[in-house]
Amino acid sequence: MNNTERLEKLCEILDELSEMRDDQVLLVEGMKDRTAMYLAGVNGKIVAVQAEGGPLRVAERLYNEGLSAIILTDWDPKGERIAKEIEHALSAVCVIYDTRIRAKLCSVCGGEIHDVESLPSFYSRLASEAVRRKEGRNI
Repeated sequence: MNNTERLEKLCEILDELSEMRDDQVLLVEGMKDRTAMYLAGVNGKIVAVQAEGGPLRVAERLYNEGLSAIILTDWDPKGERIAKEIEHALSAVCVIYDTRIRAKLCSVCGGEIHDVESLPSFYSRLASEAVRRKEGRNI
Protein backbone atom coordinates (compact mmCIF):
# COMPACT_ATOMS: atom_id res chain seq x y z
CA MET A 1 0.00 0.00 0.00
CA ASN A 2 1.47 3.38 -0.97
CA ASN A 3 1.30 6.43 1.28
CA THR A 4 -1.64 8.00 -0.59
CA GLU A 5 -3.66 4.83 0.00
CA ARG A 6 -2.50 4.78 3.62
CA LEU A 7 -3.72 8.34 4.10
CA GLU A 8 -7.11 7.49 2.59
CA LYS A 9 -7.47 4.42 4.82
CA LEU A 10 -6.34 6.33 7.90
CA CYS A 11 -8.92 9.05 7.17
CA GLU A 12 -11.63 6.38 6.82
CA ILE A 13 -10.65 4.86 10.18
CA LEU A 14 -10.58 8.23 11.94
CA ASP A 15 -13.97 9.09 10.42
CA GLU A 16 -15.34 5.78 11.67
CA LEU A 17 -14.06 6.55 15.17
CA SER A 18 -15.55 10.04 14.99
CA GLU A 19 -18.93 8.51 14.26
CA MET A 20 -19.03 6.29 17.36
CA ARG A 21 -22.48 5.68 18.70
CA ASP A 22 -23.49 7.29 21.98
CA ASP A 23 -23.38 3.90 23.69
CA GLN A 24 -19.76 3.27 22.68
CA VAL A 25 -16.55 4.15 24.47
CA LEU A 26 -13.09 4.18 22.93
CA LEU A 27 -10.62 2.47 25.26
CA VAL A 28 -6.99 3.57 24.98
CA GLU A 29 -4.03 2.79 27.23
CA GLY A 30 -3.09 6.16 28.70
CA MET A 31 -3.66 9.89 28.74
CA LYS A 32 -1.24 10.60 25.87
CA ASP A 33 -3.25 8.20 23.70
CA ARG A 34 -6.45 9.95 24.73
CA THR A 35 -4.96 13.33 23.79
CA ALA A 36 -3.75 11.91 20.47
CA MET A 37 -7.28 10.78 19.62
CA TYR A 38 -8.65 14.25 20.36
CA LEU A 39 -5.88 15.78 18.20
CA ALA A 40 -6.87 13.36 15.42
CA GLY A 41 -10.42 14.67 15.57
CA VAL A 42 -12.05 11.88 17.54
CA ASN A 43 -14.38 13.56 20.03
CA GLY A 44 -16.49 10.75 21.43
CA LYS A 45 -16.16 9.15 24.84
CA ILE A 46 -12.51 8.19 25.26
CA VAL A 47 -11.28 6.40 28.37
CA ALA A 48 -7.61 5.97 29.29
CA VAL A 49 -7.76 2.52 30.88
CA GLN A 50 -4.58 2.83 32.95
CA ALA A 51 -5.67 6.20 34.39
CA GLU A 52 -9.13 4.83 35.28
CA GLY A 53 -7.91 1.96 37.47
CA GLY A 54 -7.19 -0.73 34.91
CA PRO A 55 -9.17 -3.11 32.72
CA LEU A 56 -11.41 -4.66 35.36
CA ARG A 57 -12.53 -1.35 36.85
CA VAL A 58 -13.27 0.05 33.38
CA ALA A 59 -15.15 -3.12 32.38
CA GLU A 60 -17.33 -2.87 35.49
CA ARG A 61 -18.03 0.79 34.78
CA LEU A 62 -19.06 0.07 31.18
CA TYR A 63 -21.28 -2.77 32.35
CA ASN A 64 -22.96 -0.55 34.95
CA GLU A 65 -23.52 2.22 32.39
CA GLY A 66 -24.74 -0.16 29.66
CA LEU A 67 -21.98 0.81 27.23
CA SER A 68 -19.99 -1.11 24.64
CA ALA A 69 -16.31 -0.62 23.83
CA ILE A 70 -13.89 -0.15 20.99
CA ILE A 71 -10.47 -1.35 22.10
CA LEU A 72 -7.63 0.76 20.70
CA THR A 73 -4.43 -0.10 22.48
CA ASP A 74 -1.00 0.16 20.90
CA TRP A 75 -0.07 -2.58 18.46
CA ASP A 76 3.27 -3.37 20.08
CA PRO A 77 3.74 -6.39 22.41
CA LYS A 78 2.75 -4.42 25.54
CA GLY A 79 -0.34 -3.03 23.81
CA GLU A 80 -1.27 -6.52 22.64
CA ARG A 81 -1.04 -7.79 26.22
CA ILE A 82 -3.16 -4.92 27.52
CA ALA A 83 -5.73 -5.48 24.74
CA LYS A 84 -6.05 -9.12 25.80
CA GLU A 85 -6.48 -8.07 29.46
CA ILE A 86 -9.20 -5.62 28.45
CA GLU A 87 -10.93 -8.23 26.27
CA HIS A 88 -10.87 -10.71 29.14
CA ALA A 89 -12.27 -8.17 31.62
CA LEU A 90 -15.02 -7.05 29.24
CA SER A 91 -15.97 -10.65 28.46
CA ALA A 92 -16.14 -11.45 32.16
CA VAL A 93 -18.91 -8.87 32.65
CA CYS A 94 -20.58 -9.47 29.24
CA VAL A 95 -19.69 -6.11 27.71
CA ILE A 96 -19.66 -6.09 23.90
CA TYR A 97 -16.39 -4.89 22.38
CA ASP A 98 -14.83 -4.31 18.98
CA THR A 99 -11.17 -4.88 18.04
CA ARG A 100 -11.40 -4.56 14.27
CA ILE A 101 -10.46 -0.86 14.16
CA ARG A 102 -7.27 -1.63 16.06
CA ALA A 103 -6.48 -4.36 13.51
CA LYS A 104 -7.12 -1.93 10.63
CA LEU A 105 -4.78 0.67 12.15
CA CYS A 106 -2.07 -1.93 12.62
CA SER A 107 -2.38 -2.83 8.94
CA VAL A 108 -2.44 0.79 7.71
CA CYS A 109 0.54 1.86 9.79
CA GLY A 110 2.55 -1.00 8.31
CA GLY A 111 5.24 -1.11 10.93
CA GLU A 112 6.04 2.61 10.69
CA ILE A 113 4.40 3.43 14.00
CA HIS A 114 3.34 1.11 16.79
CA ASP A 115 1.28 3.28 19.10
CA VAL A 116 -1.83 5.43 19.27
CA GLU A 117 0.16 8.40 20.54
CA SER A 118 1.97 8.65 17.18
CA LEU A 119 -1.17 8.74 15.02
CA PRO A 120 -1.48 12.56 14.71
CA SER A 121 2.14 12.98 13.58
CA PHE A 122 1.83 9.99 11.21
CA TYR A 123 -1.30 11.53 9.71
CA SER A 124 0.42 14.92 9.36
CA ARG A 125 3.40 13.35 7.62
CA LEU A 126 1.21 11.46 5.15
CA ALA A 127 -0.93 14.56 4.48
CA SER A 128 2.13 16.78 3.94
CA GLU A 129 3.59 14.23 1.57
CA ALA A 130 0.31 14.11 -0.39
CA VAL A 131 0.26 17.92 -0.71
CA ARG A 132 3.86 17.99 -1.94
CA ARG A 133 3.09 15.28 -4.49
CA LYS A 134 0.01 17.15 -5.67
CA GLU A 135 2.10 20.32 -6.10
CA GLY A 136 4.66 18.28 -8.05
CA ARG A 137 7.50 18.69 -5.59
CA ASN A 138 9.82 15.87 -4.70
CA ILE A 139 9.75 14.59 -1.18
